[in-house]
Amino acid sequence: MRTRHLIACGLATISLAAAGCSEEEADESAADMGERTTESEGPAAEPAPSEPAQAKAKPEVTVPDGPAPTELQIEDIEEGTGPAAKAGSQISVNYVGVNYSDGEEFDSSFNTGAPFDFQLGGGMVIPGWDQGLEGMKVGGRRQLVIPPELAYGPQGSPPAIGPNETLVFVVDLLGVQ
Repeated sequence: MRTRHLIACGLATISLAAAGCSEEEADESAADMGERTTESEGPAAEPAPSEPAQAKAKPEVTVPDGPAPTELQIEDIEEGTGPAAKAGSQISVNYVGVNYSDGEEFDSSFNTGAPFDFQLGGGMVIPGWDQGLEGMKVGGRRQLVIPPELAYGPQGSPPAIGPNETLVFVVDLLGVQ
């Protein structure tokens, strides 16, 4: 008898769905028939994604004067007001990268028209990014000057990035999840 009741409820739900009613109406109908429905709640520990920041215009990257630094340099050009990026966060950025030695641009998400998404602190990017973007807030713009040891080292990334090249990035943080 219980099997027939479950089959009848299942057929009623399918019939309602086929008739074009909404999922909410189908849930109400199932509730009317004595069935209990639950919605998928997903992982409880997942933080709510931040509201995406408004994309900004492509920045001009200025290489600092003097010899290349030997340590990571971090400068907030514009401090954001949203949530801060932390290790383990999935973040979305726009960026421009230039070589310290000649100021030549080697990469930019602004040129592709699509932001770059990755997990911060997960080793998906050069160490200078994993270290230099932590603590940055959504909506902010930050300049990173990254020594070779935290970039591509003695092998470089030919042809655009030579061996032992210091890199300069301007990065906009668009979102944190």
